[in-house]
Amino acid sequence: MPGPDGDAHRRAISSRRDLAWLLAGLLGLLVWDSSGADLWLIRMYGTPQGFAWQHHVLLSRVLHDGGRWLAWLALAILAWDARVQMWPGPCRRDRLLAIALVLLATLAISGLKRFSMTSCPWDLAEFGGHWPYVPHWWWPMRDGGPGHCFPSGHASSAFSFFLAWAIWRHFNVRMARIMLAASLSLGILFAWVQMARGAHFLSHSMWTAWLCWAAATGVSRATLRRLSAAQVQAN
Repeated sequence: MPGPDGDAHRRAISSRRDLAWLLAGLLGLLVWDSSGADLWLIRMYGTPQGFAWQHHVLLSRVLHDGGRWLAWLALAILAWDARVQMWPGPCRRDRLLAIALVLLATLAISGLKRFSMTSCPWDLAEFGGHWPYVPHWWWPMRDGGPGHCFPSGHASSAFSFFLAWAIWRHFNVRMARIMLAASLSLGILFAWVQMARGAHFLSHSMWTAWLCWAAATGVSRATLRRLSAAQVQAN
């Protein structure tokens, strides 16, 4: 079996890989923001008359409202697991910590939105609203509209589960991969739904994903340090 030195080496490699992904994601976001791709993409769904799919039942009721309920169901399953420990994994304290971090990430994204001066696409003049388009990264200027649209809150109902993955990955790799795959898949779906409805530009959801990933990277590194320290004490 690998010894403590081998475990420490693998953890160090994993930590560096996580940081590389984080920096690569940030670079990709900056390139996306500066390219103007947000407007090019959303014009596929929006016209001067608005967004045809804004109130579509599948998007607004099933995938938007239903997506929120799905997130609460996932949290309920994790809470039940913390009680009965259905799957091998972290201790009960860490399982509860994972749930708390998911909730905290969702609240943090919602808090950031409250301070945002960026309005939603469906509020903009080009898509039947009243306000000019101002990129969310153009801090000195605001569009004059209602704001509170950056980053995407709905996407956080999926991407916030990155925080659960960040803990579980160190105890049950298979379950953690399932969490990550589900979080990514649903997050991408929710991002498309909100863009097609005119509720968000794609970058709003991309930044939500990156912020949740950044928080998850920090949690994962902290968990690694704690496990390494416990292993040293045990030896």
